[in-house]
Amino acid sequence: MIFKSTLMDKDAVLRSLRRISHEILEKNKGGDNLCLVGILRRGVPMAQIIAENIKRIEGVDVNVGILDISAHRDDIDFRGISNDNKTDIPFEISGKNVVLVDDVLFTGRSVRAAMDALMSMGRPAKIQLATLIDRGHRELPVCANYIGKNFPTARTEMIKVYFDGIDEETCVKLYDVEN
Repeated sequence: MIFKSTLMDKDAVLRSLRRISHEILEKNKGGDNLCLVGILRRGVPMAQIIAENIKRIEGVDVNVGILDISAHRDDIDFRGISNDNKTDIPFEISGKNVVLVDDVLFTGRSVRAAMDALMSMGRPAKIQLATLIDRGHRELPVCANYIGKNFPTARTEMIKVYFDGIDEETCVKLYDVEN
């Protein structure tokens, strides 16, 4: 993998997440009946930041859950499956407006796996999708309700999102993938 450029610095990432927070509140007419579910790994800190923003904007505490989609992926044969399910959703999702949160939307397969995982836990009133980056190349009919930035890429490129706490910095970087 060869580094090409930094697409977003920490300030740009946080600005995008603030805007997404406002859009979520606007579309859902506030924070009532709303919960956020971050897809492991980097969807989790995104969901936590959005929840903090919603608390500052509306004064509402929104539940945040963690979703491990590994058992629901359609590429288990290649990736393998972990017996260590790290899903932690300690609240009821049935009847709730659930916002799935993920860092990069690419083919749509992770989102499909996330919806399968959610539906096995209950029946949300709505499932919406918030993503920091939409890079195109969809293989499934999935689109995000809330997008930080659109960065069309070549298939030979990769976008990586980094967050403090998991990584050494918060930013978005573009790489060329070596063949």
